[in-house]
Amino acid sequence: MVHRTSSLDKLYASVLARRGDQGRLRRLTITPPGTVDFSSNNYLSLSTNADIKRAYLEKLQSTTTEEELALGPGGSRLLDGNSVAAESLECAIAAFHGAPAGLLFNSGYEANTGLFGCAAQPGDVLVYDELIHASVHDGMRLSRGRRIPFAHNCVRDNPHAVPAKVTKGLDDVLADLVRGEDGEDFSNGRANVFVAVESVYSMDGDLAPLAEIVECVEARLPNGNGHIIVDEAHATGWLGDRGRGLVSALGLQDRVWARVHTFGKAVGCNGAVVLCSPTVRDYLINYARSLIYTTAMAYPLLAAIGTAYEYLAGAQVESRLHHLRSLMQYTHRLLARLLCSLRPPRSLLHVREEPPQSPIVPLFTLHARSLAQHCQQKGFMVRPVVPPTVPAGQDRVRLCLHAGNTFEQVQGLCKEIEAWVCLQRAEIKSGVEFRTTQGSSQQSSKL
Repeated sequence: MVHRTSSLDKLYASVLARRGDQGRLRRLTITPPGTVDFSSNNYLSLSTNADIKRAYLEKLQSTTTEEELALGPGGSRLLDGNSVAAESLECAIAAFHGAPAGLLFNSGYEANTGLFGCAAQPGDVLVYDELIHASVHDGMRLSRGRRIPFAHNCVRDNPHAVPAKVTKGLDDVLADLVRGEDGEDFSNGRANVFVAVESVYSMDGDLAPLAEIVECVEARLPNGNGHIIVDEAHATGWLGDRGRGLVSALGLQDRVWARVHTFGKAVGCNGAVVLCSPTVRDYLINYARSLIYTTAMAYPLLAAIGTAYEYLAGAQVESRLHHLRSLMQYTHRLLARLLCSLRPPRSLLHVREEPPQSPIVPLFTLHARSLAQHCQQKGFMVRPVVPPTVPAGQDRVRLCLHAGNTFEQVQGLCKEIEAWVCLQRAEIKSGVEFRTTQGSSQQSSKL
């Protein structure tokens, strides 16, 4: 069969070619076998854990009902896709995280688009950290509320860590709302403000100042109409007691309106849950379009999530958590020592001076693709992150640590980073010498 190229195909091809010329073309890749993983979000390495896989298979083999043996649910949860297994899992996960109720979604993206798409009513406002995840942005676009950003991780002081597009911190944004044209609606509690943050930000690995955020919201909106939503995607599984997340670690369960925990990262599965009150759960069942109009999770996935959470609740996870946290400190020490020894220009490579707050360690360099390619060729999978995913000038290689990594693997990666820096400096020096020599020759010929 001969495929005829349509005018639309030609248009798309030109758009893709332009994106390729800009160095922004995305491609699907497959990680070569034997590559050391310093890239994925599988922070606890649970997806390949032998104990979890064994327990999961035993759970599948022990099923007895036709409902559990079915490969698919046959419809959305509002039709024929609901099950005892789904509701039991929601209760167990909510109890684990110290929440009154939970509602499962097929992915973190669907959880955020469903929650943010229906939470705000006309006249309400969605205030969000400027670096909030794309799925939250997409959910807010579906919302009936007005959107206002605040500077990343900035509550009352000016931001310093990341060059901000937004100048106002959270406190100033809330103060403007209360003093503004509709300020009376916010001050007396008639209009709601939803404040969206992440507990751990995926590109920088930094933690939200959540306790300060909660205090700020409660002070500016004392009538209880300030509702904080925390996306715990990159905290679930490793942060806090047995990976319960930042909200639980700070004891803020009763002061945060909703939490989104995803299972596709440290938990090693797929899907997500929104933790909230029973009333909010019922509201989402009625109005969250990403729940209503999609097929429910199949039992094999519910069983996998349940098995992973049983592992998190057990004592055996402690050794993995301890190793991961030790690895975070060790990696930072090696990188700091490397940079102190080589002293490369900041444009070539630098890391933050303070130890990492999470397993995400950004290696800042304006040559991110070159560094990533070098490491990949040496058997270490890391990924470059460049604009527009991050602000211009904030290019980096995103290094992710896992409980399955070893100290020796970190040593090997740092050795290759050192080799790359030396190679780049040699090339830069050769280029400078070449240009200097060339300039001298041209000057001589003019004389």
